[in-house]
Amino acid sequence: MKDKRITSVIAMVGALLALSAYTGAAQPNILNATVEQKSAVGGLSVVARELAARSSPAWVAYAVPMIAGDRQLRCGNSWGDGMEDFCGECHLESDYGTNVNHSGSKGNGEAELEPSGNLLVFLRVDNRLVERVRAFSEDCRIDAGGRTVYWLNGVRPSDSVTLLASLATGSASELLNVADQQRISNGAALAVALHADPSAGRALESFVAPGQPDRLRERAAFWLASIRGHAGYEVLRRLARTDSDDSFRKKIMFDLYVSKDAEAVSTLIESARNDSSPDVRSQALFWLAQRAAQRAAPAIAEAVQRDPDTEVKKRAVFALSQLPTDQGVPLLIQVASKNANPAVRKAAMFWLGQSKDPRAIAFFEQILAAK
Repeated sequence: MKDKRITSVIAMVGALLALSAYTGAAQPNILNATVEQKSAVGGLSVVARELAARSSPAWVAYAVPMIAGDRQLRCGNSWGDGMEDFCGECHLESDYGTNVNHSGSKGNGEAELEPSGNLLVFLRVDNRLVERVRAFSEDCRIDAGGRTVYWLNGVRPSDSVTLLASLATGSASELLNVADQQRISNGAALAVALHADPSAGRALESFVAPGQPDRLRERAAFWLASIRGHAGYEVLRRLARTDSDDSFRKKIMFDLYVSKDAEAVSTLIESARNDSSPDVRSQALFWLAQRAAQRAAPAIAEAVQRDPDTEVKKRAVFALSQLPTDQGVPLLIQVASKNANPAVRKAAMFWLGQSKDPRAIAFFEQILAAK
């Protein structure tokens, strides 16, 4: 009996410690708002639906731990203007979302993973519907435009992921206005990606599964690459190898370029060599040239020589032109003088002409002198 009581006390202490982990976030700096404190310990979905049913538009907001990373969130209230200023004062009622800026990285190509504090999630609710999802870092000042903000305490991160995932996929149809569904899906998918909770990675992986809407798959793949670190890269590597949709695999080549994982270059090289689609191979070559010149040059030169598709060969020639000139120009000269395919030689000559490099000029002079 005594052992059972001790076990019960330990379980209770563990539950209280777990509770404190997600109730300790302080209310952020919310301006121009009537703020009402609410408890979400009974379940986020329940309280969100209850508040959405009230008579006037309002914001439901809470904080959860944000995944570590080398990023800053910007409000996105003035596109193309003052992009160097991150966060600052964010206006909830504007039509703009959140921009994610990625800064430093380690010398080995891996992202610096410093603690990022809390993620602020805001849901605009009205007439029983969620109309918008916005996410900010905790250092933002939030202007609510005179609306009521219901600040929720005790939100479990996994509950947040569950609700946001249902908004991203459209499965919470009773909360969605069809006209706003795409915007809500975009905001909810980004918010999921920024959660530190392991359930967020699983949710993003479900977003890229075959059968999901193309737009959701593409956005989720980008967030896997840019936010979720090595685990996100592993999902992309599997998709690059096995997904049956050529168009989707082609877009993944850009995501692999975006990924700071050191292994992403290897997957780009693998796709450039082995993918069944000429379009995917071409795209892999292009982004390979942008990402890793030292490792890219041999793979690109190999594609010029061996790829069975002339258009891929020509795209590989263009990729050579994107390499640093000390690597690209000699390889282009070699292709222009020795490749057996006339269309490929012509492409190499064109890009040599565009380079204006002295070695290219000397090569053209040599050809003219021979004639």
